[in-house]
This record gives sequence, C-alpha cells and structure tokens, in this order.
Amino acid sequence: MQYREQIEAYFDAHREDMVRDIMDLVSIRSVDGEALPGKPFGEGPAAALAAALDKAREYGFTDVRNVDNYVGTVTMGPQPVQLGILAHLDVVPEGKGWTVCQPYAPIVKDGNIYGRGASDDKGPAVAALYALRCVRELGIPLKQGVRLILGTAEETGSDDIAYYFKKESAPPMVFSPDGDYPVLNTEKGQLRPDLTAAFEESAALPRIRSIEGGLVLNAVPPEARAVVEGLSAAQVRSALDAAATATGAVLEAADTEGGVEILARGKNAHASRPWEGNNAITALIAALVTLPLAECEGIEKLRALARLLPHGETDGSSLGIACADEISGALTISLNIFHYMPTGFRARCDSRVPLCGGEEQLFAILQKRAEGTGLQAELILSEPPHHTPEDTPLVQALLKIYSDYTGLEAKCVSMGGGTYVHDIAGGVAFGCEFPGIDTNMHGPDEFVRIDDLVISGKMFAQAIADLCG
Repeated sequence: MQYREQIEAYFDAHREDMVRDIMDLVSIRSVDGEALPGKPFGEGPAAALAAALDKAREYGFTDVRNVDNYVGTVTMGPQPVQLGILAHLDVVPEGKGWTVCQPYAPIVKDGNIYGRGASDDKGPAVAALYALRCVRELGIPLKQGVRLILGTAEETGSDDIAYYFKKESAPPMVFSPDGDYPVLNTEKGQLRPDLTAAFEESAALPRIRSIEGGLVLNAVPPEARAVVEGLSAAQVRSALDAAATATGAVLEAADTEGGVEILARGKNAHASRPWEGNNAITALIAALVTLPLAECEGIEKLRALARLLPHGETDGSSLGIACADEISGALTISLNIFHYMPTGFRARCDSRVPLCGGEEQLFAILQKRAEGTGLQAELILSEPPHHTPEDTPLVQALLKIYSDYTGLEAKCVSMGGGTYVHDIAGGVAFGCEFPGIDTNMHGPDEFVRIDDLVISGKMFAQAIADLCG
C-alpha cells in the first residue's frame, strides 16, 4: 500500500502532539446553548470551532473557513473536492457520576484520554485533521481535493450540516469518523414519539406530586426523582427494595415536607443501545406504581404507561412495534425524558427503526396501542434509515485499508445511532470505535484509547492518499 511506511512514521512521531490538541478541545464545554448573535448554538460550540480552526491555521493550512459558526472547513488539494470527512465538535451534557476526572479537565491514564467528547467526537475530529496534516507535510501528491468539515450541532439534530449543504454540494465520497469500525454502511431510521396524558388533579393522599427524569433524548437516563405526598421514607422502603431487586436500579428515599422524595439511579447509555444502560425513569415508575397511592386518573394512566414501556424492555413488544432484519438488527425504544405533574405527564421516547420497519406504519400501530390505554401519542420526528451498498468504491476502499492496517476482519456493520452521513447518498461512517470497545460514549468517564486514534489517523491519511491521489 503506497505511502504506508511514511504515514505510519508520521503518526508515531506526532502522537503526543495529537494527544495535546485533543485535550485542548476536550477542555472546552461545547454543549448546545442559547443562540446568540453570530453563534447559533451558543458560546461553547462556537469556542470549540474557533479553537479547532486556529489549530488548522497553525499547521499551515490556508483554505480554512468558518461558515457562520455552523461548521468549519479545512480544504486541501486541487478542485474538485473528491472526499469529504465529517466530524463534530459539540458534545452531550456532562451528567453526573464522573470518577476518573472532571468532564472538561481531561487526563491521560492507562493509555486513554478521559473527558467529555474524547471519543464523541473530538478525538476522531483531531485524528482526521492530523490525517490532512500528514498528507500535506509528507507531500503526498493529490489529483483531487479533500475537505474536513467540522460541525457544531450533531448531538442536537444536525442543523449545522443541513445549513452547510444548502450552500455547498456534498463531495462524491463522504465518511464520518463518528461510528464503528470496520465500515458502518447502515444506520437505522429514527422515530421519536411522545406519549402524553392529561387528567383532573386529585387532592386525595397519598399522591404523586412530581416526577422528573432525563437530560437529552438520545441518552438513557441515569437518574430520575419523584416527590410523593402523604407517605414517609419508612413507609415506602419495602416497596423500593422490591423494585430495586426487580430492576437493578438504586432507589433511595428521604423525608421531605409533607411527603417523601424518591431518587432512582440507573446507568447511562446511548439511546441506540439502550440495553447497555439501566433506565432510571422506567425503574422509578416501576417502583411508584407499587406504592399504596390513592386511586385517581393520574395513577391509572401512569400504570398504563408502565405497561406500554415496562422496565428492561427495549424492543417495543408491549407497544406492538417490535421488528428486526438481518442487515440492521432489531428495533429499539427507550423512554429518556419524563415530566409528571398533578394534571398530566409527557413521556419522550427515542426509537431506532431497522430497514424493514417503516416509520409511519410503526407510529400508527404505537398510536393505536397508546389510545387503547387512554394515552395520546404525538409524532415528534420521523426519519428513514440510511444504507450504502457494500460494493461501492468508497466502501471497498475503506474495508481494504482497515484490513491492511489492523489485520482484523473487514466487513460492513450497522448501528442504531445516526451520523452526519445519514442524509448523504453513498456516505458511511468509518471509526473510531473498534469492535468490543465501550468508550462510555454519552456517559460518565467517557474515554478514547490513544492507540485507536493513532491508527485511525493513519487509516484516514491512507484513505486520502488512495481516494484523492
């Protein structure tokens, strides 16, 4: 494979520089914030973008653009641009439970970089930037251009990339280092239904005054809490112990004025892999519906919700929407944000739908099942799946590079998560998560293995040389 020896040597020599630059970006809290003049996603994402583009200029790149603080681009080589690499600099909220470091005070430990965004997606973004730097500094000749596109709102709907592609055409070949190896050519569709209920307030005690849980829709919630009036911590303890045994969650109770506050602690996970977490909201609901509460419409409808979305069930069986296919796997659904008050509740769900599913048909089934229990269903978002055939030149080139550099089996895989290439015909994700490695993405103590980023950078540089040279 041409230029491999030089590429390997370059990344081995620049390993520490790359680690330093990743940690610089991880130090910036680039969570989606209040829109400001010239900063559509707030201060943090704009700051991370500015820092990344400054690094590109420091490396000697001259075609560096900030597109209205939606995305930034670094372009190299003659026109037209043949290859686009799409990465993002925004991150999900940090959440709780960090033990190795604080989320934005990254450290290197045991060969890993820890910090929010280390694996999703700042580490891979810097590896891609170093791939361009490697090709440039080695003087590898290019016949067509390559463009790194750095976004700032992937975690909140990808409005950044939509804005950019209204101004620019997508290159003929596109990959994103924001998924799994070997080559991720299939992304499930998305279905985001809200299940709601409205009811008359009941003053009869004991009653649930409030339930709150969840931070973002694309993450399984690690915590949820409720306030119950008319009961004490001692009176709910046995029910909580039974629910903790049944769900595996930690359930704590503390007396408060006029009642008890109940806290559920589960385990965070990406919404595309809900079985890897332990949903604190559904665990809390499972406990609450066993308490000796006064009968009212509110508790009846909460029990209905518990039947439709029972704790531990992630395939939608109780909603009647379970389905699966060989290429993309099984449907998943999780309840990730929940608000309950004395006059109603809203349960916000995230579902990832396989190629065989059909989002509109599945929502119709879900809606009918919900209405049959007295709940309402609202369709918030529906997106079809994405699939790029395995025999395309881009996929075949990336599979060969992966096999040559890693010695591992090269095959196409699918995932429930969505990347920037979801709406780009022919696009795929290529790295940076290796098979069998869980980087705690979207959870506490997120990390990335430095060795994985170094070899990723080498493969990205080889891809540029092979596809643009």
